[in-house]
Amino acid sequence: MVITQLSISLDDTPGKTCALSELLGDEGINIRALSAVMHGEDNMVHIVPDQPKKAQYLLSSNGYEVITSEVIAVETPDHPGGITAVMRPLARAGIRIRFFYPMIGRILDNAVMILGVDNLDAAIDALKKEYINILEARPGLGIEQ
Repeated sequence: MVITQLSISLDDTPGKTCALSELLGDEGINIRALSAVMHGEDNMVHIVPDQPKKAQYLLSSNGYEVITSEVIAVETPDHPGGITAVMRPLARAGIRIRFFYPMIGRILDNAVMILGVDNLDAAIDALKKEYINILEARPGLGIEQ
């Protein structure tokens, strides 16, 4: 039920995000979701690659500091207010949302959102009770575990 997110710290040199993307692309690794905060010294890129183990090894062996974490991917209704269908059950369950960002491209009929929460198991339970589709890492989805 959980997928792997890689967080990579980058310095503020122009072209660093391009180099990161090129390195992954040259090795056939697709970035399925991406969030970046480029703010002074706190430059952090969060990605969900289709091959997280290969991506982590590649990045680490090329001098990048990589932190892995578990996140969930949820199908989100793609209409005004659709995100509320995901956020409301988490709020009712007292789950803190640490971050969220969309998946790149469409893999289902609806949008897909990556969620980082303070309690993965409780979040999964709360979402399942509301029949929110939680995606599993699998090659057909374009994400391996």
